Amino acid sequence: MALVAGAVPQLPDAGRVERAQETLALVIPTLCEAENIGGLLRHIRSVIDPLKITYEILVVDDDSRDGTAEVVSAIAAEDPRVRLLVRKGERGLSGAVLYGWRHTDAAILGVMDADLQHPPELLPKLLAPILEGRDLVIGSRYTPGGELGAWNPVRKFLSAAAVWVTWPLQKSRLRAKDPMSGFFMVRRECLDQVKLQSAGFKLLLEILVRGHIHSVEEVPFIFGQRYRGASKANFRVAWDYARLLGRLYAGRFGFSSHGL
Repeated sequence: MALVAGAVPQLPDAGRVERAQETLALVIPTLCEAENIGGLLRHIRSVIDPLKITYEILVVDDDSRDGTAEVVSAIAAEDPRVRLLVRKGERGLSGAVLYGWRHTDAAILGVMDADLQHPPELLPKLLAPILEGRDLVIGSRYTPGGELGAWNPVRKFLSAAAVWVTWPLQKSRLRAKDPMSGFFMVRRECLDQVKLQSAGFKLLLEILVRGHIHSVEEVPFIFGQRYRGASKANFRVAWDYARLLGRLYAGRFGFSSHGL
């Protein structure tokens, strides 16, 4: 089956579709998250197990050297629903997520961070609308009831500005209040033959703009505090986001994005 470079492959035959139609694949990208990942995986399984849905958790590690892979491997040896995928010589949140999605047959694709800022308790609330037929369900900090948590005023302003500049890009009747979220679920079929950028950190925005999305639901949550590890926000993240915006604006409004 020919695939668009950067796209998430579709299920190739009816038999695999039938087997995977209610299967969830949750990708967790990691980079030096050894202190967080073990407890997070236990927490996620305790939340999803009562739902009686077939699922797998794919930890995509960007070749951490802090023991992250060892922690995940030990858990995977006891629970085959947990899988470890290690990328060598690559970095980037979006690329890690897409890499994980390409290594699963599941029809429901999800992503959450490993830094404990995304509450596992929200997973059933994200999954329920998907099972009811929604295309995309977002854990949202900006919809009523959601909060950014203990961010300082400058960071809150920059986040709000980053959201504001996406408004013209989004489809008028499907605009998400939190297009920057890294906590969401989407139906695989909505990404059929969609080329997604592997660099950067803002995969959801690209899915909203380029995906075959016909329904969006946002579920509020309070962004948690990082207890261990370090934030990955830096100048490179901001630059990658600016380049993504340039490409998306060029695609939507037809001007050149040469050099981005």
